[in-house]
This record gives sequence, structure tokens and C-alpha cells, in this order.
Amino acid sequence: MPYVPGTVLDAGPSAGADPDAFVRAAVAWHFDPATGSRFWLDRAARLGFDPRQDVGGVADLALFPDLTHELRTVSAADLVPRGYGDRAGLLNVFDSGGTTGDPKRVVQLADWMRHSTEQVARGLRAHGLPAGAPWLSVAPTGPHLVGDVLTRAAASLGGPALGVDMDPRWVRKLAAAGRTDEVAAYTDHLVDQCRRVLVSQDVRVLAATTPLLERLAREDDLLDVVNSKVEAIVWGGTHMDPDTRFLLSTEVFPDVPLIGMYGNTMMLTGLIERVGSSPSDPCVFDPVSPSVFLSVVDPDTGAPVAIGARGQVVVSHVSRSMFIPNNAERDTALRVVPAAGQVGDAVADVAPMATVAGTTVIEGVY
Repeated sequence: MPYVPGTVLDAGPSAGADPDAFVRAAVAWHFDPATGSRFWLDRAARLGFDPRQDVGGVADLALFPDLTHELRTVSAADLVPRGYGDRAGLLNVFDSGGTTGDPKRVVQLADWMRHSTEQVARGLRAHGLPAGAPWLSVAPTGPHLVGDVLTRAAASLGGPALGVDMDPRWVRKLAAAGRTDEVAAYTDHLVDQCRRVLVSQDVRVLAATTPLLERLAREDDLLDVVNSKVEAIVWGGTHMDPDTRFLLSTEVFPDVPLIGMYGNTMMLTGLIERVGSSPSDPCVFDPVSPSVFLSVVDPDTGAPVAIGARGQVVVSHVSRSMFIPNNAERDTALRVVPAAGQVGDAVADVAPMATVAGTTVIEGVY
């Protein structure tokens, strides 16, 4: 099955593709010796089932074991499906934050980049973000995904993206070693860079993590600048508990809408907060059919928790370029009924697990 543009696997997140048909096509592609990546073809024999025969749709993604730990050491070249030939359009190799061990790597190809940017921009437009407005994004770049997602989102809305880079791994290392004075000094360094941009540029959209927003709120001059000219704040990268969200929305930035973005490397994109919630409502993130599926499960049994109950978030990414099924994330969330037209669970009030595989989760500035 050679690469044929225009088939179901090229359907973007707004194309209305049937999710079960999309999953079947993706599994056929990723496990066909002529088109699959070396990563999945090498692992097919030890799955205990035949994906091309036994996977009939979204529900059957649960058959796959979570093999994301093997993405810590795999060659990036082994992740590219051979069916692309010379048309893969490899743009980036991203890796996870390394919070619970060595980073896991994924590849971003040109076709998925277009789909990811489309769905993020569509979500932001639904929140009324201004078109053509300058952004300031305070986020990690380099091997991290989030900086790239934010830069492309700004560009898709027609605005320049000014940036302040951060190194969350260094901050987590400092925090784990108890070097809190250095953590504070690094955070001050980030704030100083933000000040230069906010004061000198006509920034209309601010994208930052929760810890950075809390730290910026301690600077009276920056608080005045943000409240006087910024038209939207996009927060992400870490969780925001309901009390903090309510306080930031109603007292710290009362006239600036706060819009949540939940994403991670294994998802290969970001999900934008559901439109229409008030500061006192749960912050809900919907899946993006047919490529990003969420489920909320009991971490001990793997069974779905009840609607409204808290459990561990499991993410599956399905596209022509990457296949990452049944990935147990380091997040917990409330299970919510998804928006109409979406398959799987929606999630609300996302929060980090205290420990993962015996390792304490440290968020730092991210």
C-alpha cells in the first residue's frame, strides 16, 4: 500500500472522517511491511494479536500495550513510516520533558504539523482570539513540542510570535536538589525577559505556564501592562487547579480571558479548552477525532472510571505519520462526556500524579 494522497488517512481533524474507519486505515498502514515504520514492524510479533485483523476501530486501541517507554532509546529514523518514501517531510524530532526518566522521542512530519496547527488555531479562533495580533510565548523550545505548537498557532492567526525560551529540565533538576534560591533566580531571569517584550511591544496574546503567570502577577508594573493591552492569555504546560484559575480569572486578570491548552509530546498537539465555561466551571478539554483519543481509567485496573470521577489519563495518537496507542500519561483528570461528534472521553481539572513509577513528579516553571 504505497503512499496515496487523498485517502482517509489524510483527513484532518475537521474533515468529519469516521473514527473507526480512520483507525482501521491507520493500523493497516503502520503494520503493513511495505508502509509501516521499523519501530512497529519490529514489535508486531510480540503484541499477542494481529493488528490488521483484530483492530476494528477506536475501542480496540485498548488491545495495545503501552510501549512508550521504548521511545526513550529508539532511533528517530525508525519512527518514520517507510510508506512515505522520500515524501515524509520530516520537520522535527521532539521529546518529552523527561520528568519520570529519559525523554521519549517522537517525529513530526509535515502532514501532521498541518493538521495539528489547524485544530489548535480553530480552537483558539472559537475563543475569539484576535487575528494578526502579536504574541508573547513563554515556553520551552528546542526538543520540546509546546513552543513549536504556540509559534505555529500564532502564525496561523496571522500574528508574529515573540518568544522567551525556558528550560524546565534545568529548573526541575535544581528543585530536586533543593536549590530553591537558584530556581527563584532563574524565574526572575524569565520575568526580566518578559518585561522587556511586554513593555516595548504591542503584545495582545500572552502564552505562558501557570507558575509564570503567578510570578508575573507579583510585578505591579507587568500586571498593569497585561491588564491594559493583552486581549487573551493562553496557559498550558502544567496544570492549573480550580482555585488558582478562579483567582487569576476574577482578581488578577479580571478583564483578560484565560484559555487553557492541554497537550503533551505523545499527543503531538495541544487541546484547547472547551468554549463557554465560566471561571467557576471545570476547565474541560475535548478529544480531537479521529486522531487524538482520551480515556480516564483506574490506574490499578485500567477500567474506565465513572463520569465525574477522577482517574489516570490515557492518550492515543493515531495519524499517518505516528501511531502511539494506549499511552498512560502522568496526569489525572475528571472523566467528562465529550462534545458532540467526538469519540472517547473529555477531561476536566487535569492535575499531575504525585509519583510515576516511583519517581516524584516535579513541575518547576513548567
